[in-house]
Amino acid sequence: MRIRALVALVGLLLVAYAVDAVAASQVKSVRLWRAPDNTRLVFDLSGPVEHSLFTLQSPDRLVIDINGATLGTPLNLPIANTPITSVRSAQRTPTDLRVVIDLKKAVTPKSFSLAPNQQYGNRLVVDLFDNAADATPPPPEPTVATTPAVPVTPVQPAIKLAPVPNGKRDIIVAIDAGHGGEDPGASGSRGQHEKDITLQIARELQRQINGEKGFRAELTRTGDYFIPLRQRTEIARKKGADLFVSIHADAAPSSAAVGASVFALSERGATSETARWLADSENRSDLIGGAGAVSLDDKDKMLAGVLLDLSMTASLSSSLNVGQKVLSNIGRVTPLHKARVEQAGFMVLKSPDIPSILVETGFISNSGEAAKLQSSSHQQALARSITSGVRQFFQQNPPPGTYIAWLRDSGKLAQGPTEHVVRPGETLPMLAVRYNQSVATLRSANNLTTDELKIGQTLEIPATVLAAQQ
Repeated sequence: MRIRALVALVGLLLVAYAVDAVAASQVKSVRLWRAPDNTRLVFDLSGPVEHSLFTLQSPDRLVIDINGATLGTPLNLPIANTPITSVRSAQRTPTDLRVVIDLKKAVTPKSFSLAPNQQYGNRLVVDLFDNAADATPPPPEPTVATTPAVPVTPVQPAIKLAPVPNGKRDIIVAIDAGHGGEDPGASGSRGQHEKDITLQIARELQRQINGEKGFRAELTRTGDYFIPLRQRTEIARKKGADLFVSIHADAAPSSAAVGASVFALSERGATSETARWLADSENRSDLIGGAGAVSLDDKDKMLAGVLLDLSMTASLSSSLNVGQKVLSNIGRVTPLHKARVEQAGFMVLKSPDIPSILVETGFISNSGEAAKLQSSSHQQALARSITSGVRQFFQQNPPPGTYIAWLRDSGKLAQGPTEHVVRPGETLPMLAVRYNQSVATLRSANNLTTDELKIGQTLEIPATVLAAQQ
C-alpha cells in the first residue's frame, strides 16, 4: 500500500509539474531599437513573468533570467550598430528561461515589466545604457519595426548656413517627433503609424527652419526609438531651445473626425508643474530663463516659487502667442479641428522656461487625412505653415542676443507682416523685388506650390529684412 501511495504521489507531482509547464508564459517575440545612448530590448509575452538580471565580465555579458517563461521565437535580432555581438538562450527548467547577451563592451542595464495595453500584451523591457566614454551613435535609419513600417519619404539634408554675422546667435527651435520605437502612437486603417509620420514631418520642418537665416532647428529624436516624455524636454533644454514644437497625429473613435489642432499647456498643468519643480531638489538645482538663466539652487522656497511662477507665466503666454500664429498658418493648408489654441496638461508642454506647443497635424484615424499625412507634398505644406508661424512669432518677439533681435534693434527688420492684394500683371518675382524678399520666402510664407498668382489673391508679406543679405 505504501508503495502504491508513493507512486500515486509521484504521479500527482509530475502532473502538477506538467501543468505548471503548460501554464508558463511564452516569449512570443523580441524587438530591438537603437537610440543615441542606449539599446532597448522588448520581450513580448503571453502573460506575466518574474525576472532578474546580472552582468558578467571577461568577456562582457548580460544574463536575463525569466522565471515562468518559455521561448517561442528565434532570437534573430538586427544587432548592427549596437553593443551586442550575439544573443543566445537556454531553457534551464521547463518554466525557467535564461537569455545571455554577449556584449562588445560593458553597459549599464535597467529593466522593468509592462502590463497589457490597447496595442501590446505583457512585456519585459531591458535597456542597455552606453557608458559615456564609449557611446555608440544611432544608426541612420530605424533598426526594426513591429509591423511593416510606412516608408520614410527621402528628405534633402538640412540646409547648412554660413555663420551668422555680428556674432549674434541663432534662435533655436527644438522639434519633437512624437512617439517612436515600441511606442507607435496612433495607427491608421492601412497600417500607418503615427511615429513614422511625425518623424517625416519633423525632418522636413527642420530642413525648412534651417533655411531661415538666424534660425536653427534641432530634433529630439532622429530615428525610430523611444524617448521618455520628460527626457524630450530635457533634450530641448540641453540644446538651448528658445521654442519646443512637438509633432503628433490625432486619432478618434469616429473615423469622421478631421482637422489639425495646436495645444499649449493648461493653467492647471502649469500650476502642478511649478509645484513639482519646487518639491524636486534635482529640479531646483537647474536653471530657468534661457539665455538669462537664473539658478534656483541658492534661493529660498518662497523666492524660488515666485521666480518659477513668473517664468511659467511668461512661457505660457508665449506658447499661446506662437501657437495661434502656427494654427492660423496651418489653417491655410488643411482644415482645423478647433479654430483656437487648445490647452491641456500634456507632459511635453511642461517646461517652465521654454515656450512649448504641440501640433496635432490631422487625424490618422480618418482614411483621407491619413493618406494626406503620408504625402510628401502635404508634409512640406504643413512644415511651411509651422515655419511661417514660428518666424512671425520670433520676428515680433526675438530673444535677446539673437541675430533677429539685432536686426530689429538696428531698424533693419519691419515690425510685422503686411498683406498685398494681387493686381493684373503682377508676378511673384516682381513682388519679391518690390518687398525686398526672395521668391522662395514669399512662396513659403503663403504656402504656394507654384509661382502662379491669381488676380485678387491676398498674399502675406513677411517682416522685411532690409539689410540681411548685405
